[in-house]
Amino acid sequence: MTDFPAFSFSTVPHIVSEPGAASRLGEHVAQHFPGIRRALLVTDPGFLRTGLPEISAESLRTTGIAVDIYSQVVADPPELVVMEAVGAARAFRADIIIGLGGGSSMDVAKLIAILANSDQPIADIYGIGNVKGKRLPLVQIPTTAGTGSEVTNIAIVTTGATTKMGVVAPQLYADMALLDAELTIGLPATVTAATGIDAMVHAIEAYTSRHKKNPLSDMLARQALKLLSSNLIHVCENGRNLPARQAMLLGAMLAGQAFANAPVAAVHALAYPIGGVFHVPHGLSNSLVLPHVLRFNAPAAAHLYAELAEIVVPAATGSQEARAEALAVAMQQIATVTGIERTLQQVGIRETDLDRLADEAMLQTRLLGNNPRTVTRGDARAIYAAAL
Repeated sequence: MTDFPAFSFSTVPHIVSEPGAASRLGEHVAQHFPGIRRALLVTDPGFLRTGLPEISAESLRTTGIAVDIYSQVVADPPELVVMEAVGAARAFRADIIIGLGGGSSMDVAKLIAILANSDQPIADIYGIGNVKGKRLPLVQIPTTAGTGSEVTNIAIVTTGATTKMGVVAPQLYADMALLDAELTIGLPATVTAATGIDAMVHAIEAYTSRHKKNPLSDMLARQALKLLSSNLIHVCENGRNLPARQAMLLGAMLAGQAFANAPVAAVHALAYPIGGVFHVPHGLSNSLVLPHVLRFNAPAAAHLYAELAEIVVPAATGSQEARAEALAVAMQQIATVTGIERTLQQVGIRETDLDRLADEAMLQTRLLGNNPRTVTRGDARAIYAAAL
């Protein structure tokens, strides 16, 4: 008999996975949120230019809901953008917030939903469990298969030139997530690859998380990896493959559910400074350090990596250590085949930058504490050196 440690598990209560769901947003909102009158759609300028947000907005208007669109979200959103968006929601008197975009748009939507009707200053909500009171109703619609932000209880804000803070609270779980692959058809292969690997990292790190790994997060992580690893190359080669795109969205969401409950670790801790200092996109930052962190962790986690290798590289054989190495090699090969950068040098990082990166990585104590193997500053620098 297996003796499971005690655990808790939370996620978004209502999920719709269906191509075209975003064009029927009004129906979904009317069905689940009776009495809603004023919706704020939150997106970024690039996605606004595709015209797709207007289709969702028109669907809402058809059901009698007034719509305003806030479209000034930027990657790694700073406090200033968040508070400007909160001001837009207040001015419009929005009674539901709808995030439509990548992780940044969805993170901003979470923060608007919390802050729009609250007198809590944003500085008071950083950290874990510091959000007070309720939030506005919240719907999340991802446009990339990557962050899983539609089903996580965390939002990341850029608080300085290179520093980021996280807000982690149960109020950040949305009421509904809509997965619609039609929104991802136009994504370039490089973005598709980097965000897809990001989602795979979420699954891998949730499966090996030191403190909160549990049977539900394990099940979700494994299913996420299966969907992501078997569809990522297909969608990079043919971006119009709708079933594969839908599978990627579902895989990214399952990985999001996993790591929201069994949190990520050293891959993310080492990726954040690459993004913060050198403005490398988050998914690519993860991909650059991933194989090197896997190799560093192998002495403590080879048995778990071997189990995941059965999913990603089923032909791998040999000892647990050999199969763990096969997983690291497979993740490097995905980066190679999809054509994204594979070394830190390719994104402008030099050996003289490694000490600063290592210093910044060691500040990510919330993440490093989840890693299956303790990471020292010397270890962090050595991992960056291997990735150079």
